[in-house]
Amino acid sequence: MSNPIADPGHGHSPAAWTAVVIMLLGFSVGTAAFFLDVPVVVWVGVALIVVGAIVGWVLSKAGYGAKGPKYQPKAH
Repeated sequence: MSNPIADPGHGHSPAAWTAVVIMLLGFSVGTAAFFLDVPVVVWVGVALIVVGAIVGWVLSKAGYGAKGPKYQPKAH
């Protein structure tokens, strides 16, 4: 069994946090726009979800992922 503090885990990285925040914003915008019946803004929300996934992938490839060289895990 691994040490949960030393193991960076699943997505505890700048790349993952950035992707999740952007996608959460897209989901929130899309949901509000769906409720208010504004189809164009719903599609903007969908686009933000896709952009969030791409930004997370790019940051991970740039070294900011959980096992990237630029990621510095913080002590708990």
